[in-house]
Amino acid sequence: MPFSLQFNYPIFSTSCSHQLKLHNSIRNQPFKFLCTSPQSEEAAKDSSGENGNGHVILVEKYRNGTSKRYIIDNDSEIKMFLEEHVPATTGSQHLEIPVTELSWLPKVIKDFVLPAGFPDTVTDDYLDYMLLQFPTNVTGWICHTLVTSSLLKAVGVGSFSGTSAAASAAASAAAIRWVSKDGIGAVGRFFIGGRFGNLFDDDPKQWRLYADFIGSAGSIFDLCTPLYPSYFLPLASLGNLAKAVARGLKDPSFRVIQNHFAIAGNLGDVAAKEEVWEVAAELVGLALGILALDTPGISKSYPTLALTWLSVRILHLWFRYQSLSVLQFNTINLKRARILVNSHVLHCTVPGIDECNRMESILLWQRFLRPRIIFEVSLEDMLDRGKYKSMIKQLLNLYKEEKYFLVVNQQKPRDFEVFVSFKEGATSLSVLRSVWQTYWLYQNWGWSDNIFDRLEQSLVELKHRFPDLLQQLIEAGWDTNNLSLKVPKEMSIEELPAL
Repeated sequence: MPFSLQFNYPIFSTSCSHQLKLHNSIRNQPFKFLCTSPQSEEAAKDSSGENGNGHVILVEKYRNGTSKRYIIDNDSEIKMFLEEHVPATTGSQHLEIPVTELSWLPKVIKDFVLPAGFPDTVTDDYLDYMLLQFPTNVTGWICHTLVTSSLLKAVGVGSFSGTSAAASAAASAAAIRWVSKDGIGAVGRFFIGGRFGNLFDDDPKQWRLYADFIGSAGSIFDLCTPLYPSYFLPLASLGNLAKAVARGLKDPSFRVIQNHFAIAGNLGDVAAKEEVWEVAAELVGLALGILALDTPGISKSYPTLALTWLSVRILHLWFRYQSLSVLQFNTINLKRARILVNSHVLHCTVPGIDECNRMESILLWQRFLRPRIIFEVSLEDMLDRGKYKSMIKQLLNLYKEEKYFLVVNQQKPRDFEVFVSFKEGATSLSVLRSVWQTYWLYQNWGWSDNIFDRLEQSLVELKHRFPDLLQQLIEAGWDTNNLSLKVPKEMSIEELPAL
């Protein structure tokens, strides 16, 4: 049974399943011990709510199992308790578990190798396919390694007969070094796919352009190998690593773009024809490259060759930017949502698909856009630490009809910044509503010294004007049924009814 002891000292928390954990992020609070046992959420709520000492009004849940409980006692004072979930280690854990849920797989690995939201976000045959694809790819790369060795011997690096053991060993070592260069590059793709896989759906334009910048950096390492031939392997490996990272960004981004083109469900046909365009461009580029290498001024002068490469690469990046700029997505991601709601707040109109896509900044990161929106912030951090207990009650009442909490950061009066956290059950529409409220506050800040008066007025405006925004989006051709506005999943807030 959970229990707590209070003293007037700085806080830290423990999880009493033979574990101690220091919690440094909470300061200026009473000293609290929280002991938990592996029991259900209902039992934990009963122990704190039905013993006459208070009841839980909010629970902040984190993906690592930790939670914060906000409890109001009989004196109407709010207390906060940190709780770490410790799963039971009984024999029942070894019962049969559905393979498709992969409950036995550590969470950090599951998040790295599987799509976000698995298994609900993919088809039932996804896992079976990937499990069979893995040995398929392993055997394919074994064959690639063996063939590479044969190719090197064909060009004079050792042979299958008539050579000494030392020569054969040198040939094998050369093949291993060459393949290792490819392996180091593969690590880059492995990291990108596992760590950033959920980003490409939201902003494929940005990541496709970033891929070309990173690929250009990789080519610079390759270009430096004649200057430092003794460092060929590390330079070539770094170049391969950068280009592999670029490929890890390029491939998933372009698949999203291809899917955007295939409005008739003809993704395979679109991809095949794209391959035709790419191969045609490759043949023309190779021919022009060979002609350039036959030019004495380039083939005999390294500075001329490097300058020519730099000029062509800049031209390549410019063409890439232009090609991405003409894309007209009718889905609403966070960047386009900012443009749309800002126009609606200021002018009561929304730009069309073509105009909005032209206004979208491809290069700029979200963190550099203004006003700044920070998602997944604890309520304790949202509010003034010295007054958060009294302010939480106001916040609960203010956002009782919304699926999120939003406040303006009062610690940075010069840089307008808002904190947003989502309740359980929040959807992409909740994200869009929070963005609209943010921009209304940004454009109307300063008319009152009371922050809650401003928040209340912004919610009144949101309630009255948001339906008009949706109607205008539909009339302009925007896809409001498939918003590319993901609700962050690292933290959610469960709001419990008052007793």
